[in-house]
Amino acid sequence: MATRDPDGPRSPRQAAAPQAPAPSPDAPRTRHPTRPSAVRTPAHAAHAHALALAHALSAAERGLAVLPLSRTKLPALRSPHRADPAARPCHGECGLPGHGVYDATRDPVRVRRLFAAAPWATGYGIACGLPPYHLIGVDLDTKNGADPLRALRDLAVRHLFALPPTIVVRTPSGGRHLWLTGPPDVVVPNSAGRLAPGIDIRGTGGYLVGPGSRTAHGVYTTAPGTAALPPAPCPRPLLRLLLPPAPVRQPRTAGAGRGSGVGAHGRGLVRFVLDAHPGQRNTRLFWAACRAYEDGLGPRLADALAAAAVHAGLTAREARSTVASAERLTRGRGRERERG
Repeated sequence: MATRDPDGPRSPRQAAAPQAPAPSPDAPRTRHPTRPSAVRTPAHAAHAHALALAHALSAAERGLAVLPLSRTKLPALRSPHRADPAARPCHGECGLPGHGVYDATRDPVRVRRLFAAAPWATGYGIACGLPPYHLIGVDLDTKNGADPLRALRDLAVRHLFALPPTIVVRTPSGGRHLWLTGPPDVVVPNSAGRLAPGIDIRGTGGYLVGPGSRTAHGVYTTAPGTAALPPAPCPRPLLRLLLPPAPVRQPRTAGAGRGSGVGAHGRGLVRFVLDAHPGQRNTRLFWAACRAYEDGLGPRLADALAAAAVHAGLTAREARSTVASAERLTRGRGRERERG
């Protein structure tokens, strides 16, 4: 499963599978073999929606932030800003639903409202990286001939870690989602195939399809014996593999940072983003922006980081949105530390 664009399905009509035309009264009553998931009547759709809502409320009660998904595994609600391509990036500040993973909530009242606004939703997503679990999803995808389970075992042998018992979710394609937790002060980025072919990581800004969700390809289920387990802490050696390499911090010299006011560390963060390859540009930008705001350089470095990301291949809007996400995340964590 890949991280999805938070724009959601294009319309409620597209979120439901097309209905077969009514047969002629004179036509022979021949039963045609079809997949059960392809048969979508209003009653079936309403039942799937009710089940998804029930599962989502149960997850929210456990402290997991959830959002409704369509049968395509995309967020069920479309962006309210889709008609205005020049609109500033918004992650829910407008107060309206339709911002993908940023809609995710643990509040049962808000969960019901989101599902009421998306009656075509047949599944739910679980946002990663949020308190109290700071969930990390290890997605073992068996498509394209990959053997991600063997690859993960090889990584465990090479880097000397063992996977603890934890929640495991089976996907319709035969894959597995392993639920792990991360430290509250560590941002784990999303990645696809970076560890090994078929191993995707869902971290901050990503989501996992929740067990009980019904998609166009089948139902996500919890592996036997794991439903009652809490998400287990991510082993430290594996956590180190999930984080992007830190930029080299050069020693400060007299006159370092003159003119820019950010010093060698700030220039290193910008270079870290400039050197990003396709598939890691957004991840590197988000990581660098988080470090900049944590170190008090955010306001001075934000424009330079966004410009570096544009030079590396992101659009200006994507770059601004990612930097803004990093700012909100670090400020939120700062407020949590102050309250604690």
